[in-house]
Amino acid sequence: MQMKVMVINGPNLGRLDLREKNFYGDINYADIESAIQSQAQSLGIYVDIRQSNDEAEIISWLHEAAEQKMPLIFNPAAFTHYSYAIRDAVVMLKAPSIEVHLSNPLSREEFRHTSVISGVVNGTIAGFGLDSYRLALTQITKLVK
Repeated sequence: MQMKVMVINGPNLGRLDLREKNFYGDINYADIESAIQSQAQSLGIYVDIRQSNDEAEIISWLHEAAEQKMPLIFNPAAFTHYSYAIRDAVVMLKAPSIEVHLSNPLSREEFRHTSVISGVVNGTIAGFGLDSYRLALTQITKLVK
């Protein structure tokens, strides 16, 4: 049976084309999806990729992942720093989970230095652009096995 991984992307990631190029480079959301799909295909896994600017929708998706015991790769974006509701939903997960970030939050504004998510996932991969997702997919397959 093919492994399934949910990939959730948080607010404003759908508009990378308008975001700070010095942090995100010249990529757009379609590039994220393409990188994830390509890596998943090479690993022989199925990915369910989602993006939302809505905290409640993300929480519902996290509940879905928990109910299905589905591994998760999660870029909570700005919710990383303050959403205790999302953190509480992540705690309910029954399969491995990895937090990812395109940029390195610790090299940015001080308010981005705190993650309420990092302490409740298996690990965090940040600062490697699209490779953050590729590395997370590779690692999640190891954690599941």
